[in-house]
Amino acid sequence: MSRTVRGKVAVVGLGETQYYKRGEAPDAEFKLALKAILAACEDAGISPKQVDGFASFSNDRSDPSHLAAALGIDDLRFSNMQWGGGGGGGSGAIANAAAAVATGMAECVVVFRALAQGQFGRFGQGPQRDVIAGDGAHTIPYGLMSPAQSFAMKVTRFMHDHGVEQNALRAISLASYHHAQNNPRAVMYGRPLDEEKYDNSRWIVEPFHLFDCCLENDGAAAMVLVAAERARDFPHKPAYILSALSGSHYRAGASVHNTPDYASSTFKTVAPRLYDMAQVKPADVDVLQCYENFTGGVLMSMVEHQFCDPDGCNEFFVKDNLIAPSGKLPTNTSGGNLAECYMHGLGLNIEAVRQIRGQSTNQVDDADVALVASGPMVTPVSSSIFGTEATL
Repeated sequence: MSRTVRGKVAVVGLGETQYYKRGEAPDAEFKLALKAILAACEDAGISPKQVDGFASFSNDRSDPSHLAAALGIDDLRFSNMQWGGGGGGGSGAIANAAAAVATGMAECVVVFRALAQGQFGRFGQGPQRDVIAGDGAHTIPYGLMSPAQSFAMKVTRFMHDHGVEQNALRAISLASYHHAQNNPRAVMYGRPLDEEKYDNSRWIVEPFHLFDCCLENDGAAAMVLVAAERARDFPHKPAYILSALSGSHYRAGASVHNTPDYASSTFKTVAPRLYDMAQVKPADVDVLQCYENFTGGVLMSMVEHQFCDPDGCNEFFVKDNLIAPSGKLPTNTSGGNLAECYMHGLGLNIEAVRQIRGQSTNQVDDADVALVASGPMVTPVSSSIFGTEATL
C-alpha cells in the first residue's frame, strides 16, 4: 500500500480578504482570519460549522480553539501549526491538512494565514532592541539585520558562482508586475513596471533593487480541503493535491551563515521527493507559483526544482518565458508576493488552485499541473503540486 496523499484530498474553497498596505488594515488580525475563512466556506458552498480542523504556519496568532468558538464549530478534531518562520510553511500547512483528511483525523480542514502588521509589528525591518540573543547575536552586530540583508548574501554567492546577471532578477519582477495589471485584487494593479523604472529604482541591498523585494501587507487568506471522494459535491472544479511536503538539507539551519551548501534556496532534497509523490516531472508542470521574498530566491528555487540549469539562468530568465499564457513556464500569474500581495505566500497556493479551476486573471491554457514553491532560503521550506482530475 502506497503511503501518500496523492489524489486523496482536494481543495474545494478559496477565500481572501481585501489586501492592505502593512499597518493599514481596519480590522484586527483575528477578525481578518475569520473573514477569509468565511469567504472560503462560502466559495465551497458550506457552513463554517462543517469545518473541523485548522492548519497554519509562520507562528500565526489566530488560535484554532478561538476560531472554532467564533465560527460555532462544535467538534474541533484537528489543529496544527507548521514550524518555521517566513513563508516556508505555506505548502507545509497544506501537507499537514491533507494528511489529516487523508487519514480520517478530520473531514474538512481550513488552511489559513492572517497578518496585521499594524497590530503586531513589521516583518521587513530589523529588530529595535538593546539586547540581541540567539541566532541574531551572530549576525546583527555585523549589519545583517533585515531579511533582505541576510538573503542577499546567499543570492550574491549563487550569482557569482554561476555568472548570473542582474537582468535575470529583473525579468522575474517584470513578469510579476505584468500579471498584476490584469488582476484587480493585486495591490499593484494599475501600477505597471518597465525596465527603466526597475533599473532606476533605489537599491535596498545589492543585488536587490526596490522591485526585487516583496510587498508588506495586512490581510488574510484561506483554503478548504476535503477528501477527494467528496470533491464533486462542491460547486467549483476541484484541485486535487498531487503532492505536498516540507524539509531541508543537511545543516540548512546553521545560524551563522556557515551551512556547507550556502548558495541554496533549500529545496535540493525537497524537490525530488515532491515530484516522486506527485508522479510528475518538471516538464509536466504547466504553471508555477514561486514564493518571492526576493527575486533571487525565485531564481534559485526554479533551478532547484529543475526548471533551469544553474549555468543557464541568463538565457532562461527573460520576461517572455515567464508570462502567461504563452511563456515557457508562466510564473506568479497573480502578481505574486511582489505585486499582488504578501500573505506569507498562501496567495500563491490560492492562485495555483485558480489556474486548475480555469479562473485565473492570467489563465494558462489547459493547465493540468500547477506547482507552488514556498519560502526559499528559510528552513524548513515546502512545496506542493495541484492537478485536475485528468492527472489522477
